[in-house]
Amino acid sequence: MDLEKTAFDHIIERRGTGSMKWDLAEPDLLPLWVADMDFEAPAAVKETLIERAHHGIFGYGAPAPGCDEAVVGWLRRRQGWSVTTEQLSFCPGVIPAVSLLIRLFTLPGEGVIVQTPVYYPFYDCISRNGRRIVENPLAFDGKRYVMDFDDLERKAADSRTTAVILCSPHNPVGRVWTEEELHRFGEICLRHGLFVIADEIHGDLVYRPNRQIPFASLDEAFAASSALCIAPSKTFNLAGLQFSMVVMADKQRRERFRDGLLALGLKRPNIFAQVAAEAAYLHGEPWLEGLLAYLEGNIAFLRDFLDRRLPELRLIEPEGTYLAWIDCRALGLSSQELEVLMLRDARVWLDEGYIFGDAGAGFERIVLACPRKVLEEALMRIEKAVRALPR
Repeated sequence: MDLEKTAFDHIIERRGTGSMKWDLAEPDLLPLWVADMDFEAPAAVKETLIERAHHGIFGYGAPAPGCDEAVVGWLRRRQGWSVTTEQLSFCPGVIPAVSLLIRLFTLPGEGVIVQTPVYYPFYDCISRNGRRIVENPLAFDGKRYVMDFDDLERKAADSRTTAVILCSPHNPVGRVWTEEELHRFGEICLRHGLFVIADEIHGDLVYRPNRQIPFASLDEAFAASSALCIAPSKTFNLAGLQFSMVVMADKQRRERFRDGLLALGLKRPNIFAQVAAEAAYLHGEPWLEGLLAYLEGNIAFLRDFLDRRLPELRLIEPEGTYLAWIDCRALGLSSQELEVLMLRDARVWLDEGYIFGDAGAGFERIVLACPRKVLEEALMRIEKAVRALPR
């Protein structure tokens, strides 16, 4: 409880710090949109960065074997997945990695499948690289999302479609895919020769009894035909350091990916990113356990608030991530009207559901990685705005 109180209930002023989340917002606008925590990183990370800064020389960095070993150890402890340091390749962010993987392992005009509603930067990764977006909408029964395997089979069977992005855990709907789901997904992809790009950046943020299962850990054939993107950025609030790893079992693909990085001049990571990542993976586990407990408390608070005071809005129960997907369709508003309600009337900045694809219309995504008082303030503003709607 002490860890929760000191690390997570404390409100830290972030305006004026070059924060995209806060400095792009008007002074009276409460931002809970971008997936960026309002919590301090683990103490070990801060202490390590301070120590490195005191050295005073910030020249070109070299790859740090200790960092790679820390990543391997973390994956083994937290996710039960054994990889080697040789299988790891640095990239300055998961989205740059996804974009480069698409450029290297598909051809212009080919289709890349996404399971909508899904993290919206994927659309740019595909379309801005001259590939086609192929939607495989998730099936939704009003409470929970599942993969539509029949539709996936049809879309994958098209010879012009050659890759698929797996969002695991899924952003924004919060699903943590089961072993059975991942096996069935992988078998379809193998059958039709699809290259799987797995975004597993939220893989450490999973609530019991759910369990994160790395896609490539299930089958050697899955591993050989995929690339998994991981990072400490969501887990430990290190997004601004721009550090991620791509795990690839196939040597030929791995070398091609590294050649692609070199072609872009991406030879080495930021020296601060490496030491921060290593410290987080070596010493951040107790902090993460405290974070998960606090996030579960925020989910319970949100659920209770909506049930008691805003029954028109319904929480889609998250199994993972620190994002809440809220069904607002009972308000009877268009996507534009819902956006106006949140931004202008409630003065709360959320991610509008429609930006995740047509299937997200009528939903809102809210970031729960904030002190509970901030979440409460946001919900009270939304309640006031909803009550002011004409009946």
